[in-house]
Parts: sequence; C-alpha cells; structure tokens
Amino acid sequence: MIRKKIYNPESKEKTSERRIFGGNPTGIFELNDLKYQWAYNLWEMMLNNTWFPKEVDMTKDVSDYKNLTSDEKSAYDKVLAQLIFMDSLQTNNIIDNINPFITAPEVNLILVRQAFEEALHSQSYAVMVDSISTNTDEIYELWRKDMMLKTKNDAIAQVYEELAQNPTDRNIVKAMFANQILEGIYFYSGFTYLYTLARSDKMLGTAQMIRFIQRDEVTHLLLFQNMINSTKRDRPELFTPDLIDEVYEMFRSAVKLESEWGAYITQGQILGLTDDIIAQYIQYLADQRLHAVGLEKLYNVEHPIKWVDNFSKFNDQKTNFFEGNVTNYSKGSLDFDDF
Repeated sequence: MIRKKIYNPESKEKTSERRIFGGNPTGIFELNDLKYQWAYNLWEMMLNNTWFPKEVDMTKDVSDYKNLTSDEKSAYDKVLAQLIFMDSLQTNNIIDNINPFITAPEVNLILVRQAFEEALHSQSYAVMVDSISTNTDEIYELWRKDMMLKTKNDAIAQVYEELAQNPTDRNIVKAMFANQILEGIYFYSGFTYLYTLARSDKMLGTAQMIRFIQRDEVTHLLLFQNMINSTKRDRPELFTPDLIDEVYEMFRSAVKLESEWGAYITQGQILGLTDDIIAQYIQYLADQRLHAVGLEKLYNVEHPIKWVDNFSKFNDQKTNFFEGNVTNYSKGSLDFDDF
C-alpha cells in the first residue's frame, strides 16, 4: 500500500471505479460527480454544525468547580486529560496517518474537516482548563504521569502505530474500526461523566461545550461507519473471518479498558455512576457500533442511563445519509428542566 499521489494526470479512473482506499485518483475534487453521496451529505452537515468555543459561557463553571468535592474534581480533571489526548491524537492521525491512503476525493474532503474539528476541540479543552481548573499544568501532564491513563492511551494508539509502520489493506481496515471505537465508545464514555455533573446542576457551561463537541463526534462516528460499510460493499474479500475475529477482540478489549478506566476515575463516588452501570453502558455502546457495521452484538444489554442521550440532542437532529436529506442542527442552549 502506497500513499496516493496528490497530482495524478495519468489517472483514467472512472467515478464508478473509486474506492475508499486502494484507488487511483487524479487529485482533482470533482464534487459534482460523486460515488459516495453519503460523504458529501456529511460534509454539508459538518459545515452547518460550525461553532466556536467562545460561544459557550463558562462563567458559572468557575465557581462550580471550586465547590466540587475532591472526588468530583479529580474525575473532572482526569476526563479532561483523556479528552485532550484523544483529540490531539486524532488531529494528527486523520491528516498524517489515515488521509494519505484514502483515495475517494469526497471522503478526503470530510477527513480534512474532521481534523479541523478535532483541533477545535483541543482549543475548547484549553478554554475549559484555563478558565476553570487551578492546576492547569497538572492536567496537561496527566497523560505522562497517571499510569492508568498512559496505559489506556498506549492501547488506543497501538492500532494507529501499526498502520503508520505497516500500511496494508488489512491495517487500514483495522484503523477504521479503531476510529469507530474511539469516536463511538471512548469519547462517549468521557462525555457521560461531565453530563452526570450537569444533571446535578453543576458545570453547565462544560456540558454545553461538550454538547457541541459531541455533535461533531457524531459526524466523525458516522464517517467511519460509512467508510467501513462502503469498503465492505466494494471490497468484501478484505473482510475475512480472521479479520472479523480480530475486530471482535478489538471491541472486547476496548470495553474492558474503558470499563476499568470509568471505575478508576469515579472511584464509586459519583452519584448515578456505579461500576456496573458504567460497564453496562460501555457494553451497550459497543453493541450499537457493531450493529451499525453489520456485525453481531457481543453483549445484548439494555441502555442503563438513557437520560444521557438527552444531553447531546440539538433541535431538528434528523439525517438520512443514504437518501441524501440533511436537516440542519440548531444551536440551542441546554434546557435542564427536562432532566
């Protein structure tokens, strides 16, 4: 597997011959001639979702943070440290590690947009840390010093490192699943703790910032799920039984890792988040992600904290990617009367 050419006038590739990876693109963005319509629909949604951290009022969070218990502060700081790592990783991973091998121009378009959004999220966390926390430097050093966090980060980065060191068809497919897990399990788990504070009328500005961030992450999750499903249709021979077994093991490992992390940061001291609830929620997320790409569920559990879904909802959040109908999100503020 080699990186695509950025200028390839010798290419005679037809639109119908495009592939998510392994194609032969010209390097020209012909956006009136698409193979993957879902990608352009997603591009338009991402543009409609444009927002900036300065839109969120963090004033009340400054005093709220001071009044958190020591356990709540510790968990808040660790969650931020985890989110900082993941968005930092993704900004570089998308541009340097994934996009160079993606050969469908309409997909290149949204990967560039995703990288921008991941960088924007890093700015959001900087705003949160600098305006709220009294130990800014410590939070930014946790990824080095907290061994539980470092172990988790090392595991997340491993699949991306495999692709960087050995860019094969198989490793690109695995990296797509790794992105699905990152966007659809690890991020969701971190957001849930911050929503739990907001449910107790604490850190509402943080919850609003996370709400904007999660709205972006929904599109990132849809991006990789559609990349996986499109590759399955175009190149079914890549999805061998042993690859599928490896994917299932990736999900099992992710569930175990995130469940242990959730128990570690909450220490049984966060109202509404017991170790069992955390584990079941992560299992539920894993099942949802597997089902979205046509794989069997592993856990078959119910959603244990359905209230959390209300926190990430914006008005008119409706999209049909395959029929091409996109409804704009609106930028409302949180209404906690419903929770």
